[in-house]
Amino acid sequence: MRSGIVKLALTGLLLLGNWTSVQARQGAAFEPVASIALSSLPAQGLETYQRIRQGGPFPYEKDGVAFGNRERLLPAQKRGYYREYTVKTPGAGSRGARRIVCGGPATMPDACFYTADHYASFRKIVP
Repeated sequence: MRSGIVKLALTGLLLLGNWTSVQARQGAAFEPVASIALSSLPAQGLETYQRIRQGGPFPYEKDGVAFGNRERLLPAQKRGYYREYTVKTPGAGSRGARRIVCGGPATMPDACFYTADHYASFRKIVP
């Protein structure tokens, strides 16, 4: 009887742990840990940020398209809230891995995030 109670308790703890893990991945109470000062962005990032605030023009066709947040590393928002922009990488033959992702109004975003590793991690851009 006692081993049955222990098994039941352990099962409950495992289920609770899985539930909280899923909630965290879904961005239930997300706050980015890391940040980066606007002045600390690479020169190309600062240029991209200024273009965002001015409404363009943007050098890449995909700049300004919706960012799906499939990685769920940014706070959960409705589809279409986030847009991504390329940060040029000197010497790269393609768009490279660096991006700025902003959410909210196009030229007055609520928040912008910088990634140097193609969405594997983000840092919130702060003034």
